[in-house]
Amino acid sequence: VRLVESGGGVVQAGGSLRLSCAASGSTFSINDMGWYRQAPGKQRELGADIATGGGRSNYADSVKGRFTISRDNAKNTMYLQMNSLKPAATAVYYCNADIWASGLGALLSSWGQGTHVTVSS
Repeated sequence: VRLVESGGGVVQAGGSLRLSCAASGSTFSINDMGWYRQAPGKQRELGADIATGGGRSNYADSVKGRFTISRDNAKNTMYLQMNSLKPAATAVYYCNADIWASGLGALLSSWGQGTHVTVSS
């Protein structure tokens, strides 16, 4: 499975961005998905994740109430709507998917290449 993020850019504080993660390949094997971010000099952290069917989602406290994660399985795409952005949100945002590897009988983690988000004050 290949994951490709898009939608990053430069935005002023208080603005909004919508990130997309398009999946290709053996998309039928995709389970839960999530958005992670890594700020300069910091470890990668989970921003939000969403269950296979989209019925359950979780958010980091730092983004709760401002970010919304969603997915359209028919389009093999996951989204992250980011509102009321703060400079602290400046980071590289990565798409992640749990892939069921039937040959191994296990879930494997797949990552996109990341998209840069810069929030100016």
